[in-house]
Amino acid sequence: MKSFSLYRTVACGVLLAIGGLAFARAPEGGYHLLKKYDLGAAPGGKEYWDYITFDPGTHRLYISHNTEIKVVDADNGTVVGSIPDLKRVHGIALVSDLGRGFISDGGADEALVFDLKTLKVTNHIKTGGNPDCIIYDPASKHIFTMNGKSNDASVIDPSSLTVVATIPMSGRPEYAVADGKGMIYDNIEDKNEVVALDSRTNTVKAHWPIAPAEEATAMDMDVQHRRLFIGGRNKVLAIMDADTGKVVQTFPIGSGVDTNIYEPETGLLFTATREGILHIFHEDSPDKFSVVETVTTEFGARNMALDPKTHKLFIDTADFTPAAAPTADQPKAQPTPISGTFRLLVYGH
Repeated sequence: MKSFSLYRTVACGVLLAIGGLAFARAPEGGYHLLKKYDLGAAPGGKEYWDYITFDPGTHRLYISHNTEIKVVDADNGTVVGSIPDLKRVHGIALVSDLGRGFISDGGADEALVFDLKTLKVTNHIKTGGNPDCIIYDPASKHIFTMNGKSNDASVIDPSSLTVVATIPMSGRPEYAVADGKGMIYDNIEDKNEVVALDSRTNTVKAHWPIAPAEEATAMDMDVQHRRLFIGGRNKVLAIMDADTGKVVQTFPIGSGVDTNIYEPETGLLFTATREGILHIFHEDSPDKFSVVETVTTEFGARNMALDPKTHKLFIDTADFTPAAAPTADQPKAQPTPISGTFRLLVYGH
């Protein structure tokens, strides 16, 4: 997805009171590669990956890897299990209270349910076409899949394992976030807008343009200060007020963004891009963010997860062949990942 000098982090406990709110001063950079872990070839030999989900209770990473989920110990990089025989995996949502995980399988147009202890698939739930992002909303206690082919969202009761609603999304939904209070925000990639969805009534309440960002994929949220972080494939990061839809600030970013992660404890915002650039920003106030540092990672390193205790970032990628020469059929040929080179990169201080 979407040579810089690195400096050691300077710990600072100074607080800035701005508008009645206290914001921790940002560290002065220092994120760098700590470790690499080989994760092995994808089944069938075709490398493809998407979302990574971190489970803070078990310190496990659930890593999308084409037709399987790799389950990895985040502390040492050991592959502790897998969920195989899928079609084309996108995301993973966890409902720890029920001991269940949910996988969006875009190739099968379904959400799969697995047992968090045994990693065995227990149920298949039909969704809309090509479910991509999948999240758990704690307010409604429902699972939502954002279906890129049918332009809708499937709402699943994780207890009864049934689809309880289907919500038209007016375009191709991409990444979504929940505020925990009954609102879900989703990028509509082909309409260059964000929709605000009420998870209590399963209705869309607002459509907001994201200009100057376009073709948004990545999203995260500062729930406390009501800010959405929207990553556009036109190399623009937009910061939006989640109550009004107003874009309050933008930044240039690398090409192929696919993950934004906001860390409330530090006020840091991490943006990973396919170009191999990790952008790190800091929330100085709800309407003012600043650049902390820009870190060169590796090409393809666009999907990311965060351990909030250690502040480590987990990013996956692989080696790539050079892009083929453009043709009439493929005017924008892309580099191809090489089978057997899939790996996990760990970044931290």
